[in-house]
Amino acid sequence: MTQDHETVVGFVGLGSQGGAMARRIVDAGFPLLLWARRPEALEAYADTAAETVSDLAAMGSRADHVGICVVDDAGTREVVTALLATMRPGSRIAIHSTVHPDTCIALAAQAQAGGVDLIDAPVSGGGQGAADGTLTVMVGGETQAVAAARPVFETFARLIAHLGGVGAGQLAKLVNNALMAANMALADAALSAGASLGLEKAALIDLVKASSGRSFGFEVRARLPDIALFGHGAKLLAKDVGLLKTLLSDEAGFAILDGVAEPFLDRIARAQPQGE
Repeated sequence: MTQDHETVVGFVGLGSQGGAMARRIVDAGFPLLLWARRPEALEAYADTAAETVSDLAAMGSRADHVGICVVDDAGTREVVTALLATMRPGSRIAIHSTVHPDTCIALAAQAQAGGVDLIDAPVSGGGQGAADGTLTVMVGGETQAVAAARPVFETFARLIAHLGGVGAGQLAKLVNNALMAANMALADAALSAGASLGLEKAALIDLVKASSGRSFGFEVRARLPDIALFGHGAKLLAKDVGLLKTLLSDEAGFAILDGVAEPFLDRIARAQPQGE
């Protein structure tokens, strides 16, 4: 149900997931400011009340809350730095990108110097979960800032988990994604084992999905007729496993996750057409 809200929200990063999050925000009645490097990315919002701005400085000067859902650390730093040049004390940034926790900690200190709150809030659930309003948000930040951001998060999330200080959300997301990659790898191995034993693939998939071996990773792998089709997703998971490796390279738990996930992700990367 649409309601009128006073909080002006900005959003940067209108990909398959971020774009659906932005639409949920404006459909819930929040005044929404949008900016994108590619003007065509804004065309999908012509049927909404969202307003486009000319640059990030214009967004920063007007927004009370800005969500960022760009691809990597460099892009996140660039966007936050541009916003902080004009954001008012008491305003807030939520980083939905999956990036290194240290990136969020450094940016939070930079924001705090200008009286701006910064929290990390990576999400899980994909574009469909965003469209359905069922994302999981993993949040790190000061309690007051997280509470203030919650009404915005509730427009696209079913679960909002506050895990600690700035960076804690990213730590949880990296662990989750490493487990996802490992689960997909194990699912691939299980399907291969079933084929070697002469089991009919569709029947085995239905059985596992209704039994103790089920997992979201299994369901994703089971939907793929060819693992090469998971190239984009595997690239993102490999990035996240790599980030976790910088934090836990010598920890036994990570060694197990990495030992299962990395060969599978590498196999998908090798299966991609040249230049992908």
